[in-house]
Amino acid sequence: MRLSKYYMPTLREDPVDAETASHKFLTRGAFIRKQASGVYSFLPLGKKVINKIEAIVREAMENHDSIEVSTSILQAREIWEASGRWETFGPEMFKLKDRHDREYCLGPTAEEAFTALVKDELNSYKQLPLNIYQIVDKFRDEKRPRFGINRSRDFLMKDAYSFDADIEGLEISYQKMWDAYVEAFDKMGLDYKIVEGDSGTMGGKKSHEFIALSETGEGVILYTDDSDYAATDEKARFKMDFVKEDEKDLELVETVGKTTIDEVSEFLGKDTHHSAKAVDLLVKGEPVLVFVPGDRELNMAKLISYLKVPEHEIEMLDDETIEKITGAKAGYTGPIGLKEEVRVLIDESLTKINNLTVGANKTDYHYINANFKRDFDGEIVEDLLTAKEGDMAYDGSGMLKAARGIEVGNIFQLGTKYSESLEAYFLDENGKQKPFIMGSYGIGISRSVSAIVEQYHDDKGIVWPTSVAPFEAIVTIININKDEQKELGEKIYQRLREERIDVILDDRKERAGVKFNDRDLIGIPYRITVGKDAADDIVEYSTRKDMENEKISSSEAIEKIVDSIKKDLSFK
Repeated sequence: MRLSKYYMPTLREDPVDAETASHKFLTRGAFIRKQASGVYSFLPLGKKVINKIEAIVREAMENHDSIEVSTSILQAREIWEASGRWETFGPEMFKLKDRHDREYCLGPTAEEAFTALVKDELNSYKQLPLNIYQIVDKFRDEKRPRFGINRSRDFLMKDAYSFDADIEGLEISYQKMWDAYVEAFDKMGLDYKIVEGDSGTMGGKKSHEFIALSETGEGVILYTDDSDYAATDEKARFKMDFVKEDEKDLELVETVGKTTIDEVSEFLGKDTHHSAKAVDLLVKGEPVLVFVPGDRELNMAKLISYLKVPEHEIEMLDDETIEKITGAKAGYTGPIGLKEEVRVLIDESLTKINNLTVGANKTDYHYINANFKRDFDGEIVEDLLTAKEGDMAYDGSGMLKAARGIEVGNIFQLGTKYSESLEAYFLDENGKQKPFIMGSYGIGISRSVSAIVEQYHDDKGIVWPTSVAPFEAIVTIININKDEQKELGEKIYQRLREERIDVILDDRKERAGVKFNDRDLIGIPYRITVGKDAADDIVEYSTRKDMENEKISSSEAIEKIVDSIKKDLSFK
């Protein structure tokens, strides 16, 4: 490919809405262009990167017995109603009607579509196990699209689904996809961690996420150096130590104007750990009061998982409703003496902490020395707390450390949630009808592009790993009007093509500075510069990573590139 014939409209200025390096360099480097809020097109360079990532993912999937199919992004309302998610998936779902008033959505995910695809034809245990995948666009109406293609409304995703006869089969399928993901992300060159994840709206109990480490990542993971333990902050648990105290008498104390945990604890001379924080919520139109230790934060993902309701069905109670339920102004809510009967959730840790400070449901008053069972009761939930750096890991393996990252892959054990709801059954060896045991496995293709750039860039632009670079090598002719430079550049270009190197020739009638700036910006791994020494068959060889020029013969430069790329692309 010749740059004089190529479409590569690079930019000198950062986009005004760019918050991350990937958004900035992918836009400036002519990889992507914004069409609308959260909607992007891929330009030729970007499409080449996408193609290479897709090829890596396809190879890994097929190496682990997954077969490619393709389902429509237009999905009928009926299959989503069968699973119960037409209403519960939430406002992120794009919905539309055809001319006959039939309702559809633009697929945000494909559990229903894949289950419906096989339900009438996959009917015997002899056809199992089956694992099928696709790479197609997904659509989610993100409330706040940001970070370019990292969180957009239209994104490219690989999703796979396994169908097994039993849990043992699912475990095997799950491990195969785990291994496939390790193969794919290793080949992309990503630095990542595999962590326990929250299943969320997907259903199922067991899930893991593949998190590409990045300071600009929206996700937070917690891990220990002394074990393999790692989990998202939505899932991570921690170990708490409890000191048993003798129960003291319950006492009502005046706390005028003290409405926060910190204010009350300071006023009373008590530590925040020995207090119960109230979180007043409205869940699907019904009030729910949640109590956690005063020094901890409620983990909304854990609450959502326990309540089994979508996030958009949960909101904070307004002050008027709080006063109606408790008899007191906001800030004085407690589990003792509520004015109205209401659902009360209590984190299990509060059952092990004696002599708590709690709201008295009376304006300007709190109770001290409140104890579970003796003074208050409620629905006990095993874990509703957010773990943080410095906590002891739940398995006792060491103190938790925190890191930020980008979720590039996830694997879920779905069980029978979708097969039962869509009536997808098979006959076992005894002729008995059973629902498929399913797994779900996703890789963010376009998001992986963003994650790679976040890990591979400097102040000049992108530094692509060879496996995903739009081109593996670039030959730059300094002055295209000089015959000796043009002829040597062409010769090197053709030699590299003969060696099956993915190479681009910069033969543009541009100043050397423009060519060098573009070359650094788009991040091609290996470079040959043909300049004033062309008549002597001398060129400058360099790599994008090291940026150190070495004057050598053209044949030496070609040999270096071929050998380096072969080494880079050898995957074990």
